[in-house]
Amino acid sequence: MTDCPPRLRGDLSKWLCEINTGVYVGQLSSRVRDALWDRVCKNLQTGRATMVYTTNGEQKMDFRVHNTSWTPVDFDGIKLMRRPLPQGTAEEPSLKPGFSKAAKRQMAARRASARLSAGDRFVLIDLETTGLQPGRDEIIEFGALRIDGDKETEFSCLVRPAGPLPKTIAELTGLTDETLQAQGLAMEQALQQFLTFIGRDKLVGYNLSFDMAFLRAACQRTGQLMPANRSTDLLNLARRKISGVSNFKLTTLAAHFALPQQTSHRALADCRLMKEIYSKLNG
Repeated sequence: MTDCPPRLRGDLSKWLCEINTGVYVGQLSSRVRDALWDRVCKNLQTGRATMVYTTNGEQKMDFRVHNTSWTPVDFDGIKLMRRPLPQGTAEEPSLKPGFSKAAKRQMAARRASARLSAGDRFVLIDLETTGLQPGRDEIIEFGALRIDGDKETEFSCLVRPAGPLPKTIAELTGLTDETLQAQGLAMEQALQQFLTFIGRDKLVGYNLSFDMAFLRAACQRTGQLMPANRSTDLLNLARRKISGVSNFKLTTLAAHFALPQQTSHRALADCRLMKEIYSKLNG
């Protein structure tokens, strides 16, 4: 507000707090607000006034002006303030539906970020083992699935264990001693191929600490360097983003997301399932 008469200033000060010269703030009922605005319009002869107040509409605010060159306009349900054209402008351009230049720049930045995310490069990994103890049990299968934008590359390799396959593991995976001995590679060779495949890409796994513990033990036994790739554990991600499930097993999450495939306790198949769950968690 400008050029406010002392009497009007005194009236406003009864209801509002003057935080700067001519700038008043406060919470009023609609009845008091309307009465004060009427008082402003009747007593402010040469000065200018603008009122901004909250409403229940989508925009949550509305404007009133007095003796100003700026005027409120309704633009597709959104209240805007129309400013006067600069001196010498022939005619006023009409408002057209659309986005401002700033909004267009922001949308372009978001699209670029989305494309970057869609083109993210990472490798899903899973191991099958003879048990749960990295220092005692062995890896019997490596599985990996590289995602590079829309391109997928698979890696799968069986490993010949030093001892017989436990019956529970054979029943769980469907693998047999005969299959592992006939199709499996020696640990040194299988591990080298696996490490070459994953390279330095980000690793994604489910309960990844389990796989990394076995991988570390295998590297120590064979004299290989343990990879230091960035990693994401889907188990931790699921615990942060999902609620209302009975547990956080891979099969439970697959059912939660109504995915057609279920975990088969085979490394590459489980990598494919993890890819679908990763997509759902980041959707």
